[in-house]
Amino acid sequence: MSHKHNPPKHIFAYRLKEARQRAGLSQKQLGIAAGIDEFVASTRINRYEQGVHEPDIKTASSLAKALNVPLAYLFAEDNRLAVTILKFNHD
Repeated sequence: MSHKHNPPKHIFAYRLKEARQRAGLSQKQLGIAAGIDEFVASTRINRYEQGVHEPDIKTASSLAKALNVPLAYLFAEDNRLAVTILKFNHD
């Protein structure tokens, strides 16, 4: 499903899942890499990806770092902007 013109309702959830899958990490692996307790890591990441909860800025920053993406990428509502942010980060 493409979200070129209409971004999903929970953009952070969408971008987080997209970046995690691209990195080849499980929800638990990502949570642990971001400093979330291993016993709740999978559940917390799942809730973020489902849009049930959104992390505070410190946790979002830790998630971005663990995924090797700029924090701005996780909040980019426009797909072209998100791609540009990633390209800029890796140049």
